[in-house]
Amino acid sequence: MRKTVDHQLTFGETDISQITFDLKSRDDIPPLLKGLQYIYTQKETRKEIFQILEKEVAPNTNKRNGRPGMDLWKIFVMGTLRLNLNWDYDRLHEMVNNHKTIRQMLGHGFIDEGTTYHLQTLKDNVKLLTPKVLDEINKVVVGCGHKLVKKKIAYI
Repeated sequence: MRKTVDHQLTFGETDISQITFDLKSRDDIPPLLKGLQYIYTQKETRKEIFQILEKEVAPNTNKRNGRPGMDLWKIFVMGTLRLNLNWDYDRLHEMVNNHKTIRQMLGHGFIDEGTTYHLQTLKDNVKLLTPKVLDEINKVVVGCGHKLVKKKIAYI
């Protein structure tokens, strides 16, 4: 059975809401990760996204038998990075195995530095984010963004 996200932190792991970013970086990775962090901290938005993923990611598999698949959060993060940054699977493979902040976003700490993802595992899981699934998730994320903008306008 796939888990949405493992909420139980392991030794050396940073809570996703506590990850810090280099705000002076001009690279496109930190803003995208910051957006994912915001989505993660919005309980209702995160719940809606996971409902979509649970319904659409391998819906015909028996969720009570077999070994657990990759967490839905990891699939979501990897798919978001791949599509938004226009990475091929080789680039995604390199980054999820070696980029410190991306690994934190995936839920890895210094204790599991040796944990890596195989290229085929990435391909098999990230491809589950079909255009239909991404369209549904996009609607939820845009709605979350609208709520954020309304909050900021209310404070001005």
